[in-house]
Amino acid sequence: MQGPLESFCEHLRSERQVAANTLDAYRRDLQTLQTYLQANGIERWDAVDTQVLRSFVARRHQGGQSGRSLQRQLSSVRALYRYLIREGVCRHDPATDLRAPKSPRRLPRTLDADLAASLLDQAGVAGGDDDDWLRTRDAAMLELFYSSGLRLSELADLSLHDLDLREGEVRVLGKGSKTRVLPVGRKAREALEHWLAMRPSLGAEDQPVFVGRQGRRLTPRAIQLRVRRSGVQSIGQHVHPHMLRHSFASHLLESSGDLRAVQELLGHADIGTTQIYTHLDFQHLAQVYDKAHPRSKRKHGKD
Repeated sequence: MQGPLESFCEHLRSERQVAANTLDAYRRDLQTLQTYLQANGIERWDAVDTQVLRSFVARRHQGGQSGRSLQRQLSSVRALYRYLIREGVCRHDPATDLRAPKSPRRLPRTLDADLAASLLDQAGVAGGDDDDWLRTRDAAMLELFYSSGLRLSELADLSLHDLDLREGEVRVLGKGSKTRVLPVGRKAREALEHWLAMRPSLGAEDQPVFVGRQGRRLTPRAIQLRVRRSGVQSIGQHVHPHMLRHSFASHLLESSGDLRAVQELLGHADIGTTQIYTHLDFQHLAQVYDKAHPRSKRKHGKD
């Protein structure tokens, strides 16, 4: 089974040119299935049937794996079998009609507009044991996350040639190797200009935007830790990069009502993914209604 699996991973890497993180996810999903199959005496991909896969899904679900994770794992299995059928290794896809159990859709955590403003306003203020260099860099990262709705990987991968501060734009390479150009707000431009004036000069234009003391590109993990530290110091709570992305999307939709525009800015292939923010927007509207409408609390009145 390992040979066909490695061939499929090479196909993903060379032909489809998937991102390294995506390739790792495919490999993990399929190796988990392979281990289960071999433990049950199945040594060939063409010997797998729908019933075996259904048992695998049921076992994983009983073990606490979410429906969303299982659906992703089944997508990996279908992609593998499409490849194996194309290569003549298998004749059928046992996952074709199999569906994962549904899980309740969790709403993303966001900061309200006032709390986001407080975080950003205080990020560059002197305090704690950080020096000006670190605070300036971290403030620029926070501003860019919230200004443009970047994913963690997109911000970590930014190079100097991706920024056009004169035009107020940033170019990012998102999921599926799709490039999109995003606006950069005034506050973020100012924070980036301040940071770039302090950033060590490393020569080539393709150098990373955000670096550590040694001039090396910050890793996603390092960025996560710095964002979390800023949240604790500034507003007394843990903040992660995706929370800023969620806040960007929610606040933009709240103000504009333009779901398609938010979809484009976030780089979502499916507008169904973006629609989660309409639920957040409704929550906000409901709160405003409850506070402001004269008859929103009729159960407490005489009528």
